[in-house]
Order: sequence, then structure tokens, then C-alpha cells
Amino acid sequence: MEKLNDRWMRLVGVPLISIVSNFIFFQPANDANHISRWMALGVSLIECILLWETVRLGIVWARQRYPRLNQTRPRILTQVAWFIVATVVQRVLIMYVYDVTQFWGYPMSERAYWINTLVPFLFTVPMAAIYEGRYLYRQWWVTYYEAEQLKKQALQSQLDSLKAQINPHFLFNSLSTLSSLVGENPKQAERFIEELASVYRYVLQTNEQLLTSLTNELDFIRAYFHLLQMRFGRSVELDVAVDERYNTFLIPPLTLQLLVENAVKHNAALPSKPLLIRIYTDEASNLFVINSVRRKQKVVPSNQTGLANITAKYRLLGQPDVVVRQTEDCFQVMVPLIPETRYDYSHH
Repeated sequence: MEKLNDRWMRLVGVPLISIVSNFIFFQPANDANHISRWMALGVSLIECILLWETVRLGIVWARQRYPRLNQTRPRILTQVAWFIVATVVQRVLIMYVYDVTQFWGYPMSERAYWINTLVPFLFTVPMAAIYEGRYLYRQWWVTYYEAEQLKKQALQSQLDSLKAQINPHFLFNSLSTLSSLVGENPKQAERFIEELASVYRYVLQTNEQLLTSLTNELDFIRAYFHLLQMRFGRSVELDVAVDERYNTFLIPPLTLQLLVENAVKHNAALPSKPLLIRIYTDEASNLFVINSVRRKQKVVPSNQTGLANITAKYRLLGQPDVVVRQTEDCFQVMVPLIPETRYDYSHH
């Protein structure tokens, strides 16, 4: 059962409602039947506890079924239906028991049934409103906090991605490769310039986007990988096997770049033993990036920033977790693809 954190509400609310109820319902005839106000107050306390806990069960169930902020309307309607049915049934049954047993020393009139059934709504409605108000405030605060965290994480990720792409080492390697190609193979040099421009254009275009389509991301990674092949030749290989039905699905920009870059950074690549990187999808709308593991003799320091950024983005987006698996000869990262209908990334 969900924890409502309502200990103080119950400790204060139940006795308070019991006292008010006893003041409203205590009849002069009770004294004649030797039923003191203290005894009546004890009975009122038991009735109040039963009513409070019954209403509380409905609140818990409604929150479990409709927990999100955008489900406020069905959650409230579910609670209202529960309050009406539960309160009426419980009060009528209690009054029936009093009537049959003549617990108070006299039978219950029709008027007593109506009053004892309807008046409790004066307590349950404000009580439910307080519970829901507190819940909505917490939900709003959590949503606001996660949105701020997401913005912060997105900005940091954008900065890290730009630093990874537009850094002196990457630029130096690209220009060195281009310089050697200009004299040896002008056509290939021209292709290299086009791919390099495509890489930087994508980085700049997606810099303000929270999500991009899988098609865009794959086009980018092919351009990026072409630059890597210009440097490493046949020492690196890329195998893309993505089902076309996932082309419009969404993914955080530069996710594949970070994973491919990590593979190249931490593994040795030789023409005789090329580094193989595979990108494919499964039937459950998951994207896999797998690379062979062949550690370099000189270990490259890693702070796992890339994977941490990807994981944090998915968590803050409310998506399933990114799954990382590693064996002696294989490193695998599974990232969930996000249906296009769920997010409108063009406004980010």
C-alpha cells in the first residue's frame, strides 16, 4: 500500500471529527438510557476511524491506478465514486445495526437514517480535498523539479557533446587526414569535407533539441563513422540493421555518437582484427549498440560521462532504463526507442 505520510492528519483529524460528530448526533434521549457523552464519544471515535480508513483506502487505490499529474481527472472521479458508495453503504449498515439492536435504547427513525448518512459527507469531502490538494502539490513540485533537472542535464549533455566533437584533438586528426587526402585522392578529400560538414551541421542543429528521430541519428552516425574510417581504414567496421518501422521513433541526439566514440576510444583496432560495431533493433522497440572488446595496451582513462548522460536523460524523460551489459569479448548498450506520438521534440 502506498504511504500517504498522513500520520499527523489522522492523529488530529480523527479525534476532532469524533468530537464534532458527537456534538451533532448526541441525543437527549441517550442520557435517559444511561449512555453518557463519554461512551457516545468512544463510539463516535470508532465510527470515525472506520469511515476515515475506508475513505483512505479509496484514495490509495485511485493513486495507484492514476498516479500521474495528467491523470488528475480520472483519479478524482474514481475517488468521488468511492466516497459516495463507501460512505453510504457503511453508514446505512451501522445505522441498521443500531436500529435492530436498539443500541442507543430506541429505534432509528427514517430521518435518523438520512441525517446519519448525509452529514458525514461534511467531513469526508474536506478530508478528501486536503488529501488530493497535498498530492497535487507534491506532483506539481516533482514535475517542476524533474523538468529543471532535465533542462540542466540536457544543457550539460549538449556541452559535453560539443566538447567531444569540437575539440582540438578531433579537429587536428580530421585536418591531418584531410591534408593527406588532398594530394593523394582529391575526390576522397571532397567526400571527407562533405562528411565533416555534415557532422558539425548535425551537432549545431540538434543542440537545442531534446529528442531527434532515429533516421536523423543514423544519418549522422554514418557520416561520423565515415570520418573514423578515413582515419582507421578497415580497422573499424559498422553494421547497421535497424527495422524501418522504427525510423520515426525518437532518441536523444548524439546518443549513438557517444556510444561509438566510447567503443573506438577504449578498444584496439587493427586491419587483421577490426573493431566491429553493430547497431540493430528488436521487436520490443529497443536499440542495441554492441562492439567487440579488445582492450588497448595503454588504458585510456574514463569517467563514464557519456553513459551517465544517456542514462540520466532516459530517467528524467520517464522512460525505461538504459541497460548496459559487458562480457569478456562484448560490450552492449540497450536504449529504448521513444514512440513519436509520445513527445513533440520540435518545440524543445
